[in-house]
Amino acid sequence: MIKDLLAKYDVPAPRYTSYPTVPYWETNPTTDQWIDHLRTTLKETAGGWSMYIHVPFCESLCTFCGCNNIITKDHKRESPYIENVLKEWELYLDKVPELLEKPLKHIHLGGGTPTFLSAQALVEMLSPILSKLKIDPADFEGSIEVDPRRTNAQQLKAVRELGFNRVSMGVQDFNPEVQRLVNRIQPLEITEKLTQEARDMGYTSVNFDLIYGLAKQTPESIRDTAEATVRLRPDRIALYSFALVPWIKPQQRLFKDEDLPKAAEKRELYEIARDILLNAGYLEVGMDHFALPEDSLCVAMKEHRLHRNFMGYTDQRTDVLLGLGVSAISETPFSFHQNEKVLPLYETALRESRLPSLRGHVLSQEDQVRREQILKLMTDFEVSFIDENQEEAAKEFLAEMLNDSLVEIKDHKLLVNESGRPFLRNACVFFDERLKNKQPQTKIFSQSI
Repeated sequence: MIKDLLAKYDVPAPRYTSYPTVPYWETNPTTDQWIDHLRTTLKETAGGWSMYIHVPFCESLCTFCGCNNIITKDHKRESPYIENVLKEWELYLDKVPELLEKPLKHIHLGGGTPTFLSAQALVEMLSPILSKLKIDPADFEGSIEVDPRRTNAQQLKAVRELGFNRVSMGVQDFNPEVQRLVNRIQPLEITEKLTQEARDMGYTSVNFDLIYGLAKQTPESIRDTAEATVRLRPDRIALYSFALVPWIKPQQRLFKDEDLPKAAEKRELYEIARDILLNAGYLEVGMDHFALPEDSLCVAMKEHRLHRNFMGYTDQRTDVLLGLGVSAISETPFSFHQNEKVLPLYETALRESRLPSLRGHVLSQEDQVRREQILKLMTDFEVSFIDENQEEAAKEFLAEMLNDSLVEIKDHKLLVNESGRPFLRNACVFFDERLKNKQPQTKIFSQSI
């Protein structure tokens, strides 16, 4: 029966880290609008805000990767890039002084590979930013994504001394053949050593990123990876579905179609890993995430404070996420904003003392309502309907999922059942008015399973 369900519902669907999803952004905010949205939100919000910094550089290309990256071994590119990030930061400080008035709750470094930067370079980039901000150490999370193959103790120590307390390690899979096919040779010993070093330095949370559905993964290999992960006992685990999007990332054409597990086979890999993690005491959080019961992500889930944005699931919600660096995405309740994705264009904008804007979206009132409903479903697996008309429309649109007992409608709410969690993205589509009104004519989303 599960195979039949997987065959039926394994269709292209967004991951819903935002709504509207990026392909449906249409009304770009002007620079003045974007700045006004930032200032208004910061003035009105009672809490703090979050920051994301994108470091695009990687020394080698992982063939599963869908991130915006630049492959280079030239470390002379570090300083010019840091200078541009700091120029961008100064532009925001000049235009949005409220950033200095409200506390920074969360900063996240992503990539690319942030640890492409040396320990000294990381300090040179972060110190001028953090030194000017209000930060309460008791209510602050600093997190950094690291590639264990390219990360050393000096780098971890440098950002730890700046207040960072969470490290997210790219692992993907421990099987040597799978690693070879994704061009990421990373022996278990490297990850184990870095994990211990992070804990010895006082990092309070270590996350592993794993991927299921990669080329040549088998039930046996995913079991070995999950069991090795459990032995190292990271606080959090992201178990992502491999997103096959070769129309966006041509390097994925290096895979042969027959090397990739299909819907039912792919989901079996997830279920094998899931059972091992649950039996080891981890709790399932949202979609594709796991954490130890005492981890703040689990606490947030129990207290219905779980949040989801472009960085994934987080234990605290802020109304402002400010992104710095090439391709970085920012958001407020009123709009999204993305920086230039091409480095020379990003650099040119900053040389001309203007924000490196590429695109964005001003949310309509309906967008704001749908955004909250999708967010609620993605974090709590249930959401209230806005009125009886929406409830009736849901009964019609989700008739198949209702008949298959994947979802239910009760007390004017849509609830995703335990058996329906693999199909959470499918359920969210009901609230995606833009997707329903304008179906894509080409491939833009990965498969939902």
